[in-house]
Formats: sequence, C-alpha cells, structure tokens
Amino acid sequence: MLQIQGFVFNFASENTYILYNGNKNAWLIDPGNMSEQETKVIGDFIEENQLKIEKILLTHAHIDHVLGLQWASDTFKVPVYMHQEDQEVLDMFQISGMRFGMNLDHIHADIRYISENDELDLDGEKFKIYHVPGHSPGSVVYHNEDQKFMISGDVLFEGSIGRTDLFKGNYEQLIEGTKTKLFILDPETKVFSGHGNPTTIGFEKEYNPFFR
Repeated sequence: MLQIQGFVFNFASENTYILYNGNKNAWLIDPGNMSEQETKVIGDFIEENQLKIEKILLTHAHIDHVLGLQWASDTFKVPVYMHQEDQEVLDMFQISGMRFGMNLDHIHADIRYISENDELDLDGEKFKIYHVPGHSPGSVVYHNEDQKFMISGDVLFEGSIGRTDLFKGNYEQLIEGTKTKLFILDPETKVFSGHGNPTTIGFEKEYNPFFR
C-alpha cells in the first residue's frame, strides 16, 4: 500500500509530496522547499522514516515547484523525471528568481524526459503519465489506477484550474486535456494538487466552475 505525505512550502504555498511504500522506497515529487527550515522538515521526515528516494518527479518546472530541486538532486543523486516541453521553463529558473528578488543558480541535475502514455513503476505500483499542457507546456499528471489517485500538479485544483496567463499557457488546451484525459477516469480518483486541498475527479466534474 502506497503512502503519500504532503508538505506546504515557499511563498506560493506549493504542495511537495513524498510517495513511499512498505519497503521504504520513495519518490520525491515537486521539491519546493525554499528555506533552511523547510529543507530540514522534509529531510527529517525522510531520515526518520528511513526512506530511500529512488526518483525525483516534476509535474512541471515553474519556480515554486523546483526551488528545492538542486538540493534534492545533490542529496539523493537520483534522476529527475519531467516532460521535455518544460525544459525551457526549467532553463528560466534564474530569470524567474530575479522576478521574485532571488539570486538563484542554474539547476544542474540528471534530467530524464517522460512522455504521454509512459509508465513509471514503484515496486510494482504502476503510474500512467498524462501530458496535459496549458498551465505550462510540459505539465504532466501521474496516475495510479489501482489505488485511485493522481498527482496533478497545477493542472487541476479543488474548484479551479492552473493559471494559463504564464509563459506558453493555453486555456483551451488545459480545459480540453483535463476533460479528455482526466475526467474520463474513475470519479472516485483522488486528486493531489500542486496547491490547496485534495479533491476528487467526480467532485470536479460536477462542481468545478471551469467545466460547467
């Protein structure tokens, strides 16, 4: 049985997740830890639970989701999985930092590209990947069908969707991708978003005002 632990980090109240199993094998998703205190919180959780981080996953590469990426890459020395379409966004990390008054270095990590319909495996637990651009060009969703949950990043929120007025955003693309790829899934599927509270596919299909 997979466990998921969420952390709320940085100026954007971004959700970072650790996904782990009974073997203590784990994935770190969207490391947004920014301050020393935030890094200590997530580091202590990993250490206290004796977790072995096997992969770092990105739902997308906006600054609030990757502020802890260099730390994570340096600490765990494992590959970082993301969609190639967001490489350009990741390359803008320094420029994005300047906009927020931060002096940041370019991120150096072992980047591996993933695509639509690829699968990732955590000790037999399969995760399908859906490419749902619109918030960012390479936004992806990680879906575990057996346990009925997904990590949606900033594609879908409780009662809302990700902003589409950012670099290479596209409102129509985001709406269409969500309807055709996510809303066809089991309505009981739990959605762990990049910000805010978890929700379900069924709830969002019925009540999300962007899909009325």
